[in-house]
Amino acid sequence: MSGIVLVGVDGSVTARRAADSAKNLATALGAELRVITAFEGAHVEVVESGGDKWILSDADAAEKVASKVAAELASDQLTTSYGAVFGKAGEALVKEAERVGAKVIVVGNRRMQGLARVLGSVANTVAHNAPCDVYIAKTDEA
Repeated sequence: MSGIVLVGVDGSVTARRAADSAKNLATALGAELRVITAFEGAHVEVVESGGDKWILSDADAAEKVASKVAAELASDQLTTSYGAVFGKAGEALVKEAERVGAKVIVVGNRRMQGLARVLGSVANTVAHNAPCDVYIAKTDEA
């Protein structure tokens, strides 16, 4: 199988566990691994120092998180890519899966128990709206 295995990360330990599962799945399937980070804000800040000027945004910060994880997961047996996607995490994963034609979305099982399950979680949002298969990785403490 070729195609794309998609995973979202936010810098948390549980998201990294989901990313590790996604790496293993993508490697086994011979698929590309795409790592994304969702962002909701449209905050932009201009920083100037001397003659230098930087424009910082929520999108830039999100892309740095995704880039770092993608680089850490990279191997000779795996093609990786990364990006930042505007929106709430679950909605961003679904939107990106549609955009890139992902074969599988990997999400963690965090917040899938108790009241949070009723109120919603990333995994629930993705499972109910994904245009492809969804793999729910065990990411909570064993």
